[in-house]
Amino acid sequence: DEFIRSPPRKTVRFGGTLTEILLKYEKGDTTDFELLKHQLSDPDIKDAQIINWLHEFRASVAYLTKELEQLVNILLKLPWLRRSREVVEEYLGFLGNLVSAQTVHLRPCLRMIVSQFVPPRITIREDDVDISDSDDDDENISENFNTCHRALQTVARYVPSTPQFLMPILVEFFPFINKSERTLECYVHNLLRVTVYLPTLRLQILELIIEKLLKLDVSTPQQDIEDAEETANSCASEEKSTEEGLFDMEEDEDRKGNKVVCPSIERMAHPLAERLDILMTILFSYIKDVCHVDGKLNISNTKDLYRDLVSVFDKLILPTHASCHVQYFMFYICSFKLGLAEAFLDHLWKKLQDPNNPSVIRQTAGSYIGSFLARAKFIPVVTVKACLDLLVNWLHKYIDNQDTGANAYCDVALHGPFYSTCQAVFYTLIFRHKQLLDGNLRKGLSYLQSLNFERIVMCQLNPLKICIPSVVNLFAAITRKYQLVFCYTIIERNNRQFIPVVRSGTGGDLVQTCTNPLDSFFPFDPYILKRSKKTIDPMYQFWEELSAEDLENLKKPIKKGTSEDEDDDFLKGETPQNDGVVEIAPNSYESNTRSPVSSIGSPADCYVPYPL
Repeated sequence: DEFIRSPPRKTVRFGGTLTEILLKYEKGDTTDFELLKHQLSDPDIKDAQIINWLHEFRASVAYLTKELEQLVNILLKLPWLRRSREVVEEYLGFLGNLVSAQTVHLRPCLRMIVSQFVPPRITIREDDVDISDSDDDDENISENFNTCHRALQTVARYVPSTPQFLMPILVEFFPFINKSERTLECYVHNLLRVTVYLPTLRLQILELIIEKLLKLDVSTPQQDIEDAEETANSCASEEKSTEEGLFDMEEDEDRKGNKVVCPSIERMAHPLAERLDILMTILFSYIKDVCHVDGKLNISNTKDLYRDLVSVFDKLILPTHASCHVQYFMFYICSFKLGLAEAFLDHLWKKLQDPNNPSVIRQTAGSYIGSFLARAKFIPVVTVKACLDLLVNWLHKYIDNQDTGANAYCDVALHGPFYSTCQAVFYTLIFRHKQLLDGNLRKGLSYLQSLNFERIVMCQLNPLKICIPSVVNLFAAITRKYQLVFCYTIIERNNRQFIPVVRSGTGGDLVQTCTNPLDSFFPFDPYILKRSKKTIDPMYQFWEELSAEDLENLKKPIKKGTSEDEDDDFLKGETPQNDGVVEIAPNSYESNTRSPVSSIGSPADCYVPYPL
């Protein structure tokens, strides 16, 4: 009763006005100054105290020079975000006054704001060990992020050079990939929000995000992801069988109420794949939101973003060998308008045919062209034919120039781009031949005959020897069926000439057969991240079932020099279902079939497995 009747305690404040304290400090009297620092550092400081101090500091920013950096740092550590609206508004006003009067404090202010781009941390101690994780229970986290962006916009309004100081800080504060999914998700989301009001930073921020995604992607081979999923499914099945018969009554009741939902159905079993899946979902959402205004495609916004993404693609994706998922941001944006897809193909085509580009870049561009033409549902047949015309004409000109000269022999080091282009053409034909022949079979066959595959296959450069056997198999079956070219004589001759590669290891000599001298891969192979694949699958061309005749043809050729693992989702004639499990054998080029060290694009001292 005595406590209830007592009046609220007044805010106690020691010392004189702020100006007096700072003037005393300049003259060497530090007593009140130390007391001031102590009061500002008090973890139990009240809202009223913060507002009073900030009000005085706003009027005295002229005194907050470089010499008082320690005091400014204490002010920047004030717990202002999770306070009353009055505190937040006063603090934002203080930040604006501070950076406009004393730009020397710009970097510390920016660092303070960016540090709030992730959820607050909580510390749990168990047996003298700190266990920290993201505090996801904060109901105001979204509002706090909004306030952070208001603060950043305030600073940028007063200091026009903010972007050039901000970017290194954004790089520095990017969380490590082993941080929680929530931490990474929030930081990437906030980075993308920055691009909305600081558009000059968009390209650099996209580069930063995609570089981090790429590291996640190449650290998580597709085979590892599938193994983790298989293990998780096996464990789930075992648990289910163990618990079968138990709690039948509860299960029946749940089923009646339609409440049986697997909690991890959307989660990836592999922890890095789970992080990549979440971040790819955010990136796809960002691309969609930027390109669409009020539900309609905004051509100007889309073109600008496309240019930025192509720039990032050239700088980061194209030189990276065998990434599995990140490159799909180009696949996605190109699906918005045919003109973008055609522009992307034209861009890759220029990369491929330019002799000034490194051979490995030209080869990768060829792989992208073939995979994009084969897998993108939104590319019509007329565009496929136009691209095939370009590619095949270039191949014939290449043969004209090389087939009778001193270099007219099968050599990957000399003719890598040629073989990559051949493989792109073969791969495209495998996926698109039904569409090319659909409607008017005679007209379609006439078109395919005009491409003169026989000359390409029979030339001295011998592309069937270099291209991946699974692609060669299907190309041979299809061209034989339509009597375009008979490849099996050359294939059998190549098999007789296959020279095994002998490698020495700790277990003794091992005989290996190199089935991928090009070090090639198909960048748009089936996408297997559960959440983000929902964005890709509707526009993605899965392999359709083969006829019994084609399957029979595939059993005859290429028995030497092939591996049972050299399958894409098309090789076994199975159509993968869109149920989260894609039937592919992604370990086409594991260590038992890696390329010789001398192959173009093959690192001599390391090897990254990649899917077909």
